[in-house]
Amino acid sequence: MPAKESVVESESVTSAPTRTSGGVDEPVFALHRGGKMAITPTVPLRGPDDLSLAYTPGVAEVCTAIAEQPDLVHDYTWVSHTVAVVTDGTAVLGLGDIGPRASLPVMEGKAVLFKQFGDVDAVPLALATTDVDEIVETVARLAPSFGGINLEDISAPRCFEIERKLQDRLDIPVFHDDQHGTAVVTLAALRNAARLTGRKLDELRAVVSGAGAAGVAIAKILVEAGIGDVVVTDRAGVLHSGRAGLTDIKREVAALTNRTGRTGTLEEALVGADVFIGVSGGTVPESAVATMAKGAFVFAMANPTPEIHPDVAHKYASVVATGRSDYPNQINNVLAFPGIFAGALRVRASRVTPGMKIAAADALASLIVDELRPDHVIPSPFDPRVAPAVAAAVAEAARHDGVARA
Repeated sequence: MPAKESVVESESVTSAPTRTSGGVDEPVFALHRGGKMAITPTVPLRGPDDLSLAYTPGVAEVCTAIAEQPDLVHDYTWVSHTVAVVTDGTAVLGLGDIGPRASLPVMEGKAVLFKQFGDVDAVPLALATTDVDEIVETVARLAPSFGGINLEDISAPRCFEIERKLQDRLDIPVFHDDQHGTAVVTLAALRNAARLTGRKLDELRAVVSGAGAAGVAIAKILVEAGIGDVVVTDRAGVLHSGRAGLTDIKREVAALTNRTGRTGTLEEALVGADVFIGVSGGTVPESAVATMAKGAFVFAMANPTPEIHPDVAHKYASVVATGRSDYPNQINNVLAFPGIFAGALRVRASRVTPGMKIAAADALASLIVDELRPDHVIPSPFDPRVAPAVAAAVAEAARHDGVARA
């Protein structure tokens, strides 16, 4: 997929183009005209001899060999390096439910990022259904053409069920990036913030604002990584096992988190907290930020307006991160998903395990361990070391976890 220009597009930034009286001839529309990607051949077609090898009759030999030994599909087709980017258009960036057609520019962008940063080919698939079982059935039927499935911009709580059902049904990685990519990069940044300030994860208490796709995945990976405690909040306050009306996924999160049994509001949970992680939008009052522990970390990742503005956060926090590209320490999913899929595909992993995600976060964090500063706790997406390091760590973790097949 030849790129018109190498442009990193934050997974969380929402920027609507500004139209002039001239219509749609501004730079952003000019770049998108005709789409951002194309399929190109990797073999020559210079004449009859090439054609007879690439297509009939030569291709029949390869088809017959794969029919006899199905695993050969990884050697003689694009399956070994290609993923499907699947959406229903219900939770696009910060735009919400804009439908499958309007989601395509984002899905194309995702595919370009896969290729640019991980050398993984990706095909956007925008589905004209929001029904869980229809999505699962459609993707399962398409799966033989791909080595992995990247679920994208599907609204919660359906995204959890879709991912689970697909992974149970398929023997290739199914990865919902809005959950796990965000979680991996957040954990990496948190590890380095702790290193920089001489603390350990098991000494920290974090508050996650938001119990959607990203918030749930962040809470789970922090627990898996051994954080001291994590409290998750939604619009009704702290998730705890005694709270009525919880959905199944929120009940699961409540059981995994909040070891001290806190109740109440987000503001009450922030008192004495070491870490704030915002993936919900809204605004946290400065008075609540001021009650956090001395030297706290504030990762306010809502876009375009962080839950806590960096200028406010810097008054009280030792490390500040956002989801925006115009502030330091951007929590950007592009640091994770290209390398995660590259590593999983390299060893023909059957799934992405929690251990593979933690390995990806550790690899990201370790890249800049000798370069740490308060404004540099996570690598740049343009750091050429990122995807290779993540891919190598993920492949090794897949072998360790027993899901590698090559």
